Amino acid sequence: MLNAQIKSNESRASLNDDEIVELASRILWRRLKYQGNLNSPLSTVDFLKAKLGGSEREVFAIIFLSSSNQIIEYKELFYGTINSAAVYPREVVKDVLRTNAASVILAHNHPSGSCEISSADKAITTKLINALSLIDVAVLDHLIIGNSYASFAELNLLTN
Repeated sequence: MLNAQIKSNESRASLNDDEIVELASRILWRRLKYQGNLNSPLSTVDFLKAKLGGSEREVFAIIFLSSSNQIIEYKELFYGTINSAAVYPREVVKDVLRTNAASVILAHNHPSGSCEISSADKAITTKLINALSLIDVAVLDHLIIGNSYASFAELNLLTN
């Protein structure tokens, strides 16, 4: 028994940075799921920072939510380069329908660390709001993760 504990402790000590970040993001995800619904924007941002913050390229992700804002699923949909990722509304709609989500939180990272909202960020958000509104799905926020974060909802930019 003691031998197993020592080996377990040794394996924990040998985790690399990426493995530690992955474990932290799993813990944060479990906490979000345990809460049942998203009622804390900062816990959502913390989770997204753990998932997206260390990526060397842009990653576009979605948190799918039920009508009572319960978390259905988190999914990374698109991967790009160091400063852009192609996002296809058709693929987003397909995943929303697959999960039967009532609303979504959009998120992507800026590997540069800057949280400045670009015109491309605004354009894709508007496209997604318009596409999802056709199937009665609300976009609750679009979060940009960098050294800090930017929230379209906090900045009143969620208009179509």
